Amino acid sequence: MHLNVIRRGGSGARNGQAGFSMIEVMVALLILALGLLGFALLQTLNLRYTQSADYRTRATNLAYELLDQMRVNSLSAAEFPSASFDPGEVDDPPPGGCPRVTADRMPVVSDDGVIARWQCQVVHALGEHASAVVAYDAASGLASVQITWGERFTADPQTTFEVETFL
Repeated sequence: MHLNVIRRGGSGARNGQAGFSMIEVMVALLILALGLLGFALLQTLNLRYTQSADYRTRATNLAYELLDQMRVNSLSAAEFPSASFDPGEVDDPPPGGCPRVTADRMPVVSDDGVIARWQCQVVHALGEHASAVVAYDAASGLASVQITWGERFTADPQTTFEVETFL
């Protein structure tokens, strides 16, 4: 009679793995590092696009604010093209910010502060490299506002927003 005895376990058995090899750990760390770098890049791009969208929103609000001022002061609308300015022509805003319109009365164009306040707000909101072109054609009633500003994070450093309306 012949018995075959099969032994399992023991210190010399190599039937199953007991852990990870160093190469597997290094590959896993490399994949994790690449994933984290991709996530960091995604966050950076998100920050850039959010800032760009914020500038566009500010420019839109400022352009429509001036057009609303032109509607309110429609008899003086021809004076509003003087709101146009090139980069560096408007002084930096004061530390407290630009002057605000008071609720007790709506300013008119002949007041010294309406156009200067709007120019101050454009520079304060979009930076010292911002510029604006305001046009009004009295014959057709077409008014347009074009605001240009510089963005640090885009391929094209100059971004322009333009809006036209009939008063």
